[in-house]
Amino acid sequence: MSLTYQQLLVAVPLVLRGGNVPNIVGEAGIGKSALVTDIANKLDAKLFTTVVSLSEKGDLAIPIPPLNESSFLKTQSYGRLADVKFGYTHTLIQIIKQAELNPERLIIWFLDEFNRGSQAVQGELMNLVLQRQINDIILPDNVKIILAENPDDSMQGFEDTEYAVQTSDAAITDRTTRLVMSVSVPDWLEWAALGAKRPNIHNLVRQFIAENATLLYPTSRDIDLNPTPRAWQRVSDNLFQLQELSKKQQDELLFDIVAGDLGDSCASQFVTFVQEKTASLTAADVFDSLPKGAKLPMKIRNKFESFSEIQKLNVMKTLLLTADMSLDNNVGRFGELLNLIAPDGQYALVKQMTSAPILDDLYASENHYANVLYQQIMDIATR
Repeated sequence: MSLTYQQLLVAVPLVLRGGNVPNIVGEAGIGKSALVTDIANKLDAKLFTTVVSLSEKGDLAIPIPPLNESSFLKTQSYGRLADVKFGYTHTLIQIIKQAELNPERLIIWFLDEFNRGSQAVQGELMNLVLQRQINDIILPDNVKIILAENPDDSMQGFEDTEYAVQTSDAAITDRTTRLVMSVSVPDWLEWAALGAKRPNIHNLVRQFIAENATLLYPTSRDIDLNPTPRAWQRVSDNLFQLQELSKKQQDELLFDIVAGDLGDSCASQFVTFVQEKTASLTAADVFDSLPKGAKLPMKIRNKFESFSEIQKLNVMKTLLLTADMSLDNNVGRFGELLNLIAPDGQYALVKQMTSAPILDDLYASENHYANVLYQQIMDIATR
């Protein structure tokens, strides 16, 4: 099982309140660091981040050369520590100072890319994570630790993963709470539309993902560059900057800049979308258009029928990923759209649906249109 971004916004603070250490496990680029930042903001916590993969053996254990008295931090309650401007020592001093200045405010120490650190580095961090102690320094009570890891092939559900990580020590695995993070297109689109001065994600990117949901984080991965939520955010940031240039410069640079984050294949689709503003349909277009009800409005039917078969399949796959298919009216409209696809496309879509939870939900439902769609799917599957 896995949790979405929005679910983790609830689950991680819950684990912290329980006095435990959350270990957020997820693929690279899906938003683990952004999640921890959001959690810190929601809890009004001071956030400190250490990227464990950049740490070296001895950052915690190597003796410090003789220093003068001003080189040491003397705390009232937590011990004495030399301020060395590298490794964990300086971060610890910042954390201790923050705790003494504001003992009531929560502090989060985020150890990112934990299992990309060497076994020696992980070993040095054991007392920090498990005993909340480094040498003679004991972490203040208001300091909470969060880990983040990429999956390794010893983890259930990730047997085929190929990340260059170190298998976590059994003690860490046993004494932290693993929370597996998944990519949720609705969650991401909701977050993407937020923002103070401007949306978190450029409108063109949001619209493209709303219409091509499988491209937020494709399950089929190339060897080189691939779309991820983090990569799409970089594309968005660059698009905002491109808009400051002349139209000629935008056209000259767009593909190469986008391909540098997404890879050539996905970049070609996105650039075509930007340049041609290809017509499509979102879940809101299909299911919220008036008049209400299970019958598909004629304007939506006509627009869908004007699409190529590839466009139709993209729309249907996106509807499955982004819409609430437990609603009978939605199911009714989806069934009408399914009838408008060529037989080969219907079979390909149904083959995908047979391995998804929606089929069990339709079978168990007592709603009329759910039963109709279930039978429709069975008829297509047995042709």
